Amino acid sequence: MEEALKIQSLVIYPIKSCRGISVPQATVTHTGFQWDRYWLVVNYKGRAYTQRVEPKLALVESELPKEAFLEDWEPKKDSFLVVRAPGMSPLKIPLTKPSSVAEGVSMWEWSGSAFDEGEEAAKWFSDYLGKQSRLVRFNKDTETRPSPPEFAAGYSTTFADMFPFLVASQASLDQLNTLLPEPVPINRFRPNILVDNCDPFGEDLWDEIKINDLVFQGVRLCSRCKVPTVNQETGVPGAAEPTETLMKFRSDNVLMPGKKPRGKVFFGKEMVWNWNLTNTEDKGKKTIKVGDTISVLRKIPSRAEAAV
Repeated sequence: MEEALKIQSLVIYPIKSCRGISVPQATVTHTGFQWDRYWLVVNYKGRAYTQRVEPKLALVESELPKEAFLEDWEPKKDSFLVVRAPGMSPLKIPLTKPSSVAEGVSMWEWSGSAFDEGEEAAKWFSDYLGKQSRLVRFNKDTETRPSPPEFAAGYSTTFADMFPFLVASQASLDQLNTLLPEPVPINRFRPNILVDNCDPFGEDLWDEIKINDLVFQGVRLCSRCKVPTVNQETGVPGAAEPTETLMKFRSDNVLMPGKKPRGKVFFGKEMVWNWNLTNTEDKGKKTIKVGDTISVLRKIPSRAEAAV
């Protein structure tokens, strides 16, 4: 008898491209997990910094109050996001709403306004990165950052790359590691939900899954940039792996031979929460926990038909 699919771990990344927090439970919202990618480090022009150009961000750790992961928790005056990095004093960011607003913040295709976390945070990140920087927070009250409508019309996210959730499986990582010269940990791929008891790359085919009463829609395979080559423990980018090995068996050329190859490699499945299929009147059902069972409601027939 097959073991049930289960959530092995849940990870929230409060600051885009910085280190994640492994949590026992997480609250699902329309734009992703509560607190996930709420903050963004930007340059003097307001443009996003990510590990693609600033791999040192991998060493920036965030800490939130434990109760912040409970549903319906509201920050108090003494609630902080605490940020740490090697050689730096801890930075405390109040979780109450900032009064200052930064205009002209941009990330990929999106631009808009965001809360500005002030001069102390700006100096901290400027000193750490060695260049003028600021820390901003997504303003859900005034801003919407739509996911690409050709894949997920009507859905939006905060400062995540494109979609609210990234799901991957332990079996996929295990299979990749059998082929690599040196194994890599899952933090190279920065998923929100890591699944246990799955077939290797079985998540590719998930069109619809259910966790408790929440239905998640598979959107597309996650094409990987160079961030998986960055060692998340040292902040040092590598030259080739794991991308070079993934190219041999996880490229669009291999998985979708009928489509025009664009040199992409894939690991993980991008998803949205389909709140239209959820009874949201039942409060307390928007929290998912490590150990929760996952049901696959619908699959796509083959990887060749997967959206990319």
